[in-house]
Amino acid sequence: MATLKQIEEFLVSEPIAMVGVSRNPKKFGFAAFRELKEKGMNIIPVNPHAEEIHGAKVYPDIKSLPAETKGLIVMTQKSKTAEVIREAKNRGFKHIWIQQMSESKEALQELKDTDINYISGQCILMYYKPHSFHKFHGKLKKFFGRYPK
Repeated sequence: MATLKQIEEFLVSEPIAMVGVSRNPKKFGFAAFRELKEKGMNIIPVNPHAEEIHGAKVYPDIKSLPAETKGLIVMTQKSKTAEVIREAKNRGFKHIWIQQMSESKEALQELKDTDINYISGQCILMYYKPHSFHKFHGKLKKFFGRYPK
């Protein structure tokens, strides 16, 4: 489990790219991107099938991201996550967040024994300026001792 320090280090690693941003407003990959952007995160969408999403310029892949991009949120299907992690490692990312439900054994193996600060099994929305449901969920995790320390 990630520590609170790891999460805090990730959250200040802006700008942060998000791989798996959906063009479909009904999908979580769109909703999460929109919420993070509206809360003020300096976030860059990555999607090979779009040029703009929610008013933001979209990059087709990790290689195309601006050099100053420091963090990466992976919100892909499990079957694609390990390849994204390999690309991120090749690009030199030191901060990676694998959104809960996107992690795979292969992806986590790619990160094992590296100096990359990575978080997995957690929802980014619960830690970046949480409100309503995510704030309540965080309080529940704290109450039951499952919140990172």
